[in-house]
Amino acid sequence: MLEPAQRAEAAEVLWAAQRDRAPVEPLTATCPGIDATDAYEIQLINIRRQLADGRTVRGHKVGLSSKVMQQMMGVDEPDYGHLLSDMVLPEGIPVAADRYCHPRIEVEIGYVLGRSLPGEGCTTEDVLAATEYIVPGIELIDSRIRDWRIRLADTIADNASSAGVILGKSRVRPQDLNPADIAAVLYQGGAEIARGNTRAVLGDPTEAVAWLARKVATYGVRLEAGHVVLPGSCTRAVDVRAGDEFRAEFEGLGSVSVGFVHSTGHHRPKN
Repeated sequence: MLEPAQRAEAAEVLWAAQRDRAPVEPLTATCPGIDATDAYEIQLINIRRQLADGRTVRGHKVGLSSKVMQQMMGVDEPDYGHLLSDMVLPEGIPVAADRYCHPRIEVEIGYVLGRSLPGEGCTTEDVLAATEYIVPGIELIDSRIRDWRIRLADTIADNASSAGVILGKSRVRPQDLNPADIAAVLYQGGAEIARGNTRAVLGDPTEAVAWLARKVATYGVRLEAGHVVLPGSCTRAVDVRAGDEFRAEFEGLGSVSVGFVHSTGHHRPKN
């Protein structure tokens, strides 16, 4: 467990890494004794700083929602991060790859809530009843930790390695499809490069959303109407570079596309 001053210092290190696009050594190496509680507090320090700058919370993302990733990290539950207003990127506008440290993309559906979720005791039935629609999504992930050498506390402190999300235009009500069995294919420049199914996410991505509602409730937070929740990826993560073009297609749900460029003429405001 870290002292408050150590948490504040670690948050400043991550803030500077994101601002300067200069990855740093893992916090698990430089802050001996850091645990998941410390890491969530560090995450919140930087989230509050961004909210004070005028950003708003648009939702949350669940990470480590596949059994393979949990085994790799030596954990038995997912983690989560925040999606802020400047992280929801419009489809059709190229994303500047060099505004990030080491960007990757993941393919996942998004749950857009029509009403707030209960906290403690939230079930998959609660989630489906509160979800206005499901959308196709591509999550942009990034690590402010050098070379993605992350352990659990590193990724949690770093906002669960979140950087942005691109949502497709399709809108399907959860009662009109089965969110637990949606096949997805990722294409790069017309060639298939990854394939998966939403059941890879805890067996049912709706359970990841219910888990998140229960988890954040312990911090006095609710998942609110209008929020988007990303439950976790159904494909492997793919590195991206300027010039890359991707399209993710979801069976029964539609598609979403994103292209990456150099920042000249297309840029995302620097923090």
